[in-house]
Amino acid sequence: MIADFKWGRLFAGFALAFWSLAGFAAEAPLNLALPASFARESQSFMLAANDSVGDQTMSANVQKEPAFEPKLLSPNKLHQYLGVSTALLAGAAFITHPHPSDPNAPRETNGTHAQLAKATVAMAAATVASGLLTHWDDFSTEDGWSDPDNLHVLLGVTGAALMAYAVNRSANSSTPISHAALSELGALGMVVAIKLTW
Repeated sequence: MIADFKWGRLFAGFALAFWSLAGFAAEAPLNLALPASFARESQSFMLAANDSVGDQTMSANVQKEPAFEPKLLSPNKLHQYLGVSTALLAGAAFITHPHPSDPNAPRETNGTHAQLAKATVAMAAATVASGLLTHWDDFSTEDGWSDPDNLHVLLGVTGAALMAYAVNRSANSSTPISHAALSELGALGMVVAIKLTW
């Protein structure tokens, strides 16, 4: 029954994609050319070229400033690096989730998946702490909840809290417990928080 449902969703997705392509093919291409009358009327607004005109001594005194290059490591960059590392560790923990062949076998609570999950929570806590220290004045309820900085804080802190709760819940249980949805939701919240302000 579940396999039939998956095939039905796959077929429906292909059908919708085909119909949308057919709809786009029926439309005429967008013409971005300017009308001929615009070219005649715009000649009165042409500016003179100043290639040979100007004070040569003044241009010799002007020095070009070097291009701005941000520091490789600053408090803001550290917060960014920690956030991206958290997302990568969450992905690694997701990939290494064990699939035991025997459902009655004892749980392994110190395997690769568990260690990566604990490292993800530690990294998430460091990310939240560094963000709090670096950007404490960016969060303001006066700006409203739709402000990107406020959403960044809410999604980041909530995502870290969800991951920490899911890892703690799973690590303290001797029987298999459902924790994947909470941890994945927390990781997704942190990824969206990163994307909002990147």
